[in-house]
Amino acid sequence: MPAVPSDTVTDPLAPLLDLPGVRDAADRARDALAEVHRHRTNRRGWANTAAEASVRAARASAAIDGGSMELPAPGETGDPILAGALRVAQTLDGDALGNMVSTWRRAPLQALARLHLLAAADLVDDATQLGRPRTGSGVGERLDGLAQLVTGGSNAPAPVLAAVVHGELQALKPFGVADGVVARAASRLVCVATGLDTRNLGVPEVHWMRRIDAYRSGIEGFAAGTEAGVGGWVIFCCGSLEAGAREATSIAEAFAG
Repeated sequence: MPAVPSDTVTDPLAPLLDLPGVRDAADRARDALAEVHRHRTNRRGWANTAAEASVRAARASAAIDGGSMELPAPGETGDPILAGALRVAQTLDGDALGNMVSTWRRAPLQALARLHLLAAADLVDDATQLGRPRTGSGVGERLDGLAQLVTGGSNAPAPVLAAVVHGELQALKPFGVADGVVARAASRLVCVATGLDTRNLGVPEVHWMRRIDAYRSGIEGFAAGTEAGVGGWVIFCCGSLEAGAREATSIAEAFAG
């Protein structure tokens, strides 16, 4: 995992909080998501807004990876990338979300395997590849490190942790297929599991899709492991969570009539 130089080894993400702009960006993301949860529509009708957010997120996530945003007609399979993103969205919505969050908190690598199985089912010829990380190149070790982070290995603010999980999975590409959809879904799981976005209302995927060049360069910066690269990615992701809260507000307003 890319690391920012530091003398502290207690919390590997602690150095990020000293980088310019990171704390403020995390605070803005947290406040924006808290505000959308207080929206009058989301006090009781959040199941409907969360379902709409889930579909928007899936369509945008598929588009980021070159898939279609057009939902298939009933009975049709449609674009395989979008189909996978929609399956992932379904397991992060409604009653299924609670099960995934529980697995994520207890066994994050198992949750990632499940996400990959759903995301890549139509993209691989050999079904035995589904849910199985690549071997070699330190993939297993880095995934273990990521699992330690999300199971109590860091006290970093939730937006920062979500950005790091997202960036690490994008940079590592542990499965080789559908890694982007898995990475963005894992970011969502962090947001729900930490209480940042308990009802999964935010739609940061739309911001990432609309700023695709910045998104891709941000991943490259994170993978480089420099202070500027890692810090810039974290700030960008926090800004996307903030933008995702605005998207969620627009959904709530639409349901309010």
